[in-house]
Amino acid sequence: MEVRSQILWIILGSAAVTLIPRVLPLMVLSRFKLPDWSMRWLNHVPVSIMAALVAQELFIQDGKLAPLTSNTELFAAVPAFLVAIITRSLLGTVTVGIVSLMLLRLVLPG
Repeated sequence: MEVRSQILWIILGSAAVTLIPRVLPLMVLSRFKLPDWSMRWLNHVPVSIMAALVAQELFIQDGKLAPLTSNTELFAAVPAFLVAIITRSLLGTVTVGIVSLMLLRLVLPG
């Protein structure tokens, strides 16, 4: 199998661009003891990012605020959120969300 040098450089550059922002902060921050307030703050970052991503998918369609009456994704998210709160199971949450969305798309026109 032949790999052109341009493709190889693109792959290596992509790997470096992906790896550096992940590894470099980890290497630097592992040498320091962070204050408790910053550790508590950092614990909320993944949840905040996930909430922003999910909210954008649920409430924005085609760059506009999605209508609540025909928003099947929002309706499917309600049981998924309940399962997430009650069980704290990622697999259960994803399964309930997918099944809910599938059933709603079968039942509701659109």
